[in-house]
Amino acid sequence: MWSELFLVPFLTGLALAVVLPLLGCYLRLRDEWLAALAYAHVAAGGALVALVAGLPPTLGGLSAAALAGAGRHFAAHRLAGGASQALLLLGGWSVAVLLAANQPLAERLAQALFDGQLYFADSGRLAWVVTGSVVAVAGLRWLSRRLLLARLYPDLFRLRGLAPWPVRLGFDLLAALLLALATMSLGVMATFALLFVPPWLAFRRGRSWRQALGWAVIGGVAAYGAAFALALHFDQPFGPVLALLLVLVGLLIA
Repeated sequence: MWSELFLVPFLTGLALAVVLPLLGCYLRLRDEWLAALAYAHVAAGGALVALVAGLPPTLGGLSAAALAGAGRHFAAHRLAGGASQALLLLGGWSVAVLLAANQPLAERLAQALFDGQLYFADSGRLAWVVTGSVVAVAGLRWLSRRLLLARLYPDLFRLRGLAPWPVRLGFDLLAALLLALATMSLGVMATFALLFVPPWLAFRRGRSWRQALGWAVIGGVAAYGAAFALALHFDQPFGPVLALLLVLVGLLIA
């Protein structure tokens, strides 16, 4: 009983607290941190659409995020300057709110997605998250050198006759799918908080890329552990507690 109620949700969030700050560092490196919030809203909208249609919400969230990641990549030449991220955010939020307002079946799930009720995670969700986190870490490890080169030496791919789009598309899909899994467990804003605040602070304090990655993970795990204990002790929704804690830490350290 204790394991199902507390240990499984804790481990689910812990895996995400490790991998989300890592992903956030690469999004910040590419100046695409707003994409995290966009994918999270799209995943929430997709999960609610699937629920109303009688399909598994996790499948809907993953599918919507994957389509958003691929679509944003292919529409990048038409929607420059972060417009694609803003449009995805607005579209996902609109669909989620409208479904929650008009479909009683979707209202409870919508509240959980936006409040961040981590304590609903079960062993099946834990398996999804652990698998997704392992795949994400392996994917980031493989993409890391290429992403750094594309950012620091953008002409290198052209000089070597290599096409940069497979790297960009692979990263967009990886980010979208991981964010969908995180949104299903942590909620929209808690996911964004772990992606934004620890990397932001790590970039300000780290003296190298590896050190920034390390500080981001340490900060994310420490904030997650403290927020989990506080939310459980005071019987509060997990998402707002985590986000507020990270805001306070950011104001104190920045």
